[in-house]
Amino acid sequence: MFSFTQEQKVIDLSGVKIGGQPGTYPTVLFGGFFFKESPDLDDAKKKLQNMYDLSKKTGNPAIPDFFIKKTEYMEAIIEFIVENVKGIGYKEGSHFLRNIGYENLAIVDFHIIDLLVKSYMIEKPKTLTKRKYLEIEELLLEVGEQLKLNLAELDLFLWYIETGKVLK
Repeated sequence: MFSFTQEQKVIDLSGVKIGGQPGTYPTVLFGGFFFKESPDLDDAKKKLQNMYDLSKKTGNPAIPDFFIKKTEYMEAIIEFIVENVKGIGYKEGSHFLRNIGYENLAIVDFHIIDLLVKSYMIEKPKTLTKRKYLEIEELLLEVGEQLKLNLAELDLFLWYIETGKVLK
């Protein structure tokens, strides 16, 4: 089998290893979901299930990938991802979409929650339910609007306040 002479990087995406020398890890099934207009989530759910069935049949891991043209459908698509993609919650769904270029999404993690608690803006939740996550996200949207920052910029600013580091 072919192999590269230089060391190849391996990336771990939620427990699925990608890269390395050929044959080291199984081929990954990537399913592209393109939402140009109002999303047909019933059709997307069928295609996602088909991808998971094919993954189970072949033994190859599957990773869905989402392309969203209109941000007005973002909330419905995040809800779809959370409900239908194994291992993805609101934070991870928002993080994924932020990493592919959608800037006005909050990533509500405990660093952000701790800062909001210290600032007397919220009480520390015992658990981060869907309802609580969405309430905190709405609060962050309001703060961002007042500061004239999108949520990606606000998140970076809050992260800096909490950790003293700027990481992109």
